[in-house]
This record gives sequence, C-alpha cells and structure tokens, in this order.
Amino acid sequence: MTTYKKVALSALIGLGLLSTSVYADAAKGQKLYSKKLKEACEINGAVFAAKHTQDEWQEINEAGNLAKEIKTICPNVGKKALKDKYLKHYYDFVHDFASDSGNVPSC
Repeated sequence: MTTYKKVALSALIGLGLLSTSVYADAAKGQKLYSKKLKEACEINGAVFAAKHTQDEWQEINEAGNLAKEIKTICPNVGKKALKDKYLKHYYDFVHDFASDSGNVPSC
C-alpha cells in the first residue's frame, strides 16, 4: 500500500510540474510584445493592451480572432510574430494590462 501511495504521489507531483510550463504567462507575453510587436506597432505595450477592456480581449480570444485584432491594431506586423505559440502569451499580456485592469506594463 505504501508503494502505491509513493508512486501516485510521484506521478501527481510530476504532472503538476510539467503542466505549469503549458500555461501562458503575462510576463512572457510582455517580453514577446517588446521583442516581436513593439517596433511594428510603433506604440508601447500599455497603449496596445489598453485598446480593449478585459472582457473585450476575452471575447476576441475566444472567437479565435486575436491574431486578426493584433494585425488590425498593428498592420505592419509580420506573420512570424503571430505564431500560434505566441498568441496565448500575447493574450495573457493584453488581458492582464487591459484598459480596465488598473495594471500598467513596463514596456
């Protein structure tokens, strides 16, 4: 019985550690914005994220239109900056720093 508990606990901890890297991160989204979008957008991250409220960003993301909205705000953005692997981080960034969030990014 104790071996079973040890194996189960080890599996649970292992899955917990692996799953944290899957989640998006607003700080990573901020870094990606600075690196991939800021120059093309010609606005800082605070202005970009404040284009919508948190609810509006959520609706845009849930509809699958985040890349399209980024392209609307920043027409000079290239396709490489809008890869699917970046979008989850961009979303966390804009959602956390939206116009109604009260947060201001440093980029």
